[in-house]
Order: sequence, then C-alpha cells, then structure tokens
Amino acid sequence: MTNAWIQRLLAFAVMALCGVGAFLQWPQNPAVVLLYIALPPLLMGLVEAIQFGILFLVNRTDSTPRASALQHVQAWWGELCCTAKVFGWWQPFQRAAVPDNLAPASNTESTAALPGVVLVHGFFCNRGFWTHWMRRLRSEGRVYVAVDLEPAFGSIDDYVSTIDRAVRRVREATNLPPVLVGHSMGGLAIRAWMATQSVQTPKDNAALRVITLGTPHHGTWFGGAAHSINGAQMRLASPWLKALADKENVGHAAQYVCFFSNCDNIVFPVSSAKLEGGDNRQLNALGHVAIAHDASVINACWALMQK
Repeated sequence: MTNAWIQRLLAFAVMALCGVGAFLQWPQNPAVVLLYIALPPLLMGLVEAIQFGILFLVNRTDSTPRASALQHVQAWWGELCCTAKVFGWWQPFQRAAVPDNLAPASNTESTAALPGVVLVHGFFCNRGFWTHWMRRLRSEGRVYVAVDLEPAFGSIDDYVSTIDRAVRRVREATNLPPVLVGHSMGGLAIRAWMATQSVQTPKDNAALRVITLGTPHHGTWFGGAAHSINGAQMRLASPWLKALADKENVGHAAQYVCFFSNCDNIVFPVSSAKLEGGDNRQLNALGHVAIAHDASVINACWALMQK
C-alpha cells in the first residue's frame, strides 16, 4: 500500500469517527458537536505542542544557540497550518495533481538552459509534499521530477534506485546535471545516492547542487523511538549514518546547501541538521514541515537552482 493510500485511509477514518460522534450528539449537545468537528486540529496542535516542548528541553545542551519561547510559539502555529494542508489534503488527495515535467520550455533560451530539478520528500510522505514547488516549476517551464519513496518504512538504501532513475530522466531532458532538493529523510536518501557516484570533474558532476531542508544528517532524538527500518537509521549517530559517512566522497560535501531551523520539532538537537563541509544556513522560528513551505526559503532555493 502506498504512502498516499495509507494517509487517505487515515484521513477518512478520522473524518468518519468525528462525524459519527457529532451525529450522535446532535441536537442534544451542540457544544460537544463543535468539539468533535474541531477535534482533528486540536489533537494535531496538542501533538505538535508536545514535540516543541521536547525540542525546547533537548536543545538546552546543544551547541547551536537556543530559540526563544516566542519563536517556539510562532513555529508551532506555522507548523500546525502547514501540516494540516500537507497531510490533510496535498499528500492524501493531491499526490498526482501536478505531473512531472520532462519537456524543457523552448519559448525562452534562458529557461531552456536551466538545470532540471529532482524533488525528494521525507519520511512517510509522498510527492504531493511538493505541490506548491511543482506548480511554480511547471509555470516557469522548468524540467523536474518529484519522486515517491516506497515502501514507506523500508531501508533508505532502497530509495537510491528511485532517485537514480529520476536523475537520469531529468538529465536526459536537459543535458545538464540536475539540482536535487531533499526534505528531512529525503536529504539522507540523496546522500546515499551521491555516495554511489564516482569522483567526477565539476563539468560532469552527477548533481549540480544538493539542497537539504531539515535533514537529520546526524540523526534525530525522535529516532530513538522509531521501530521502522528507516526510522532506526535516523537515530542519533546510528550505525547506518556512520557507514554512510564512511562511503561518501569528501569532495561531495561542497555541493550541499543545508537549511536547518532552530525550531525544527522533528529534527533535533538543532546541530544534527548540519553537514560538515556543506553550506549550512540557519533559519529561525520555522517548524519541520514549514521549512519547505516558507516563502523566503523557497526563494533562496530558487536562487540556488540556477546553472
């Protein structure tokens, strides 16, 4: 079963349970009916508030300066809005709404000469995560492929072939090495793919640039509670992460631009999202999903997606 179907079933189950509960309470208890209607965002807000609370405590000993309490509150609200849209609509129901584009625009020479883009989502997500990115890329006539990493709870190493196929398709369409963008676990999947690429000259690089958004390059505290294969691989200083670092070519790190937030409620301690040798760029007051949906971050990524 695909990630989209799992999320779709979960969405239907939540709506059904809340709908039945509201129906049974109507018209005797209108206040309880309203509570049932508001229950999904309330529960999501509570779960994310707990995440931010744990983040605040764990980051006390991190080398990166701590965010303020106000920044945590701002990040919580922004994250709640983003996750409701991404997990409540885009990923379950809009995964295929915006197709890949492998036909470079021919109306302008500058657009046709731009490198293509490969978009790689994170844990338990799908290509619908990039809906707003794909709309913008398509409107500009850019070549891009947004992958689905399946199975949802398999090994990160199993995603390498999916990324490789996407890179080949984009490169054939543009005759240029692409820019790879990975959110969260997607950044680790890209690193695993990069580790399979031989040392090349800058002209023939497998990737023009790699952009990671909230990627647990050194794992995350939450990985300690993970039971899936890929979740365990993202534990802090996991054997898989150490083996990946040993396989990587040192020169590849210079191709990475790593955005990380001081309020990432999934990837923490904050410094775990930094990559040695990469261009690490700190963001403030942005939650884990919101990192990839913030307008200023997207514009910064667009500037990096040039030739």
